[in-house]
Amino acid sequence: MHAYEHQLLSVNGITLSVYCAGPAQGPVVWLVHGFPESWYSWRHQVQALADAGYRVMVPEMRGYGQSSAPNDVASYDLMTVCTDLQAAMDLLEQRSVAVVGHDWGAPVAWHLALLEPERIKAVGAMAVPYGGRPKKPAIEIIRSHYAGRFNYILYFQEPGIAEAELDQDVARTLRMMMHNTSAAVPKDFFLQDKPGGSPLYLRMQDPGSPPAWCGPEAFAVYVRTFEGRGFHGALNWYRNFERNWERTAPLSERKVKQPALFLLGDKDPVGTLEAHTLQKMPAWVPGLEQHVLDNCGHWIQSEQPEQVNGLLLDFLGRRYLPLR
Repeated sequence: MHAYEHQLLSVNGITLSVYCAGPAQGPVVWLVHGFPESWYSWRHQVQALADAGYRVMVPEMRGYGQSSAPNDVASYDLMTVCTDLQAAMDLLEQRSVAVVGHDWGAPVAWHLALLEPERIKAVGAMAVPYGGRPKKPAIEIIRSHYAGRFNYILYFQEPGIAEAELDQDVARTLRMMMHNTSAAVPKDFFLQDKPGGSPLYLRMQDPGSPPAWCGPEAFAVYVRTFEGRGFHGALNWYRNFERNWERTAPLSERKVKQPALFLLGDKDPVGTLEAHTLQKMPAWVPGLEQHVLDNCGHWIQSEQPEQVNGLLLDFLGRRYLPLR
C-alpha cells in the first residue's frame, strides 16, 4: 500500500489541502471529489492508480476539510474553483495531467478540459455529464419546473436554511446522504415528490449506520471533513449557478476534445435529472467513452470500486500516457 503524502498549497488566495500518492515522476492524475464528500472517497482509486505507476493528486476542494472555506458565496463559482487547481498545477510544475471528477468534481473536470486543452490530456467524469453551456442558468430551469415543489438544489439556495438541518448532526447527514442516493434504495427515491419548503430528509430513510462500502475508518474521515466547520462552504457550490453561467460565456462554443470517460450508476438519481444532458453529451464530447454500472447508485467509486478501477485503468492506459 502506498503511503499518503500531504501538502498545504497557497494558491489563488486560499490554502488548498492536497493528498498525494504514487511515484513522484509518474504520469499525473488529479481526482476531484464532490458533495458532500471527502478526498478519501477516492481511496480505492488512489491505491490502484499508484500501484499502476501514476502520481495521484487528491485535493480537498475549497470549503472542505483542511482547505480554506471562505464565507462569501461568490468565492465558490466554477471558474474560481478551476483556478484553484490550475494554480496548484502551476505551482507543482505539472504540464501534462489527466483529471477525473465525481459529482461536483465532474463539472470541474469538464471545464478544466475546456480551459486547458494543452495541459489536460484526458478527462474522466462520474455521475454528472457535460452537454455544453445551457441557454440560461440551470437554476432558472429548476425553479420553473419545480414551482411549489421541493427540489434539493432549490432548498440549498438560501444561506442558512440547509445549514440548520445538515449541521445539526454531521454523522447523520452523511449517512442519510450516502444511503438515500445509493443502490440500497429505489432509483429516484431521493427525488420523491414533496411540498416546497419541506426539510431535506422528509420521507427519507435513516439507516442508523454508514453503508457497508464506507467502513468505520473511512466514515470517520468524512465526518472530520465537516466537523467544526459544517456544510456552509460545500453548500455554496450550489449557490453560483447564475455566476457560473455568466463566467463560462467565453467557453460556450468549445467542445471537450480530449479523450473522455464517463461513468454512471444505473440507480443514480442524477441520471434522471441529467437525462437531457446525457443525450447531448456525445455531440459536445466527441472523444467520449461511457459506461453504465449495474447495481450502483450515486457514490460510484465507492459502491463499485473494482469496476471503476478496471475501467479507469483501461482508459488511462489507452488514452492518456500508457505505462510500460
